[in-house]
Amino acid sequence: MGGARASRWGHYPNYAKEANAQGCLLVQAETTLAVKNLEAIASVEGVDGVFFGPADLSASMGYRGQPAHPDVVKTILDGIATVRAAGKAAGILMGDPKMAQMYLEAGAQFVAVGVDTTLLVRAATDLAASFKGARTLVVDASPKVY
Repeated sequence: MGGARASRWGHYPNYAKEANAQGCLLVQAETTLAVKNLEAIASVEGVDGVFFGPADLSASMGYRGQPAHPDVVKTILDGIATVRAAGKAAGILMGDPKMAQMYLEAGAQFVAVGVDTTLLVRAATDLAASFKGARTLVVDASPKVY
């Protein structure tokens, strides 16, 4: 049934009735082997698009922790062109706004610009920081032993 993420966290009330008719199949390209076989992958009937994972791809290419390395960026840009030439959608996860825009301009049709857990941690950290130094009343509700 998909659950929370698929229904856009409850913002798509007809999800259960319409999901099958509106679904698409995206595969991920996160390794050098996937990139090597990208043309074949993109030509598979039923595959609607390819999603590039720059963090895993950079590690697979020997640039662990460097998703913005020039060789990784070039590989992804070439990959986007390959996927688009096959008539499929190309996408990527990219939290850096400038790089996200670059990939959109290069032909990516969908770009994930945030990760739910990262956004939640950032919001919680900001909220906690907004109370730092504030006088707070702490109530000790722990059981007492006399």
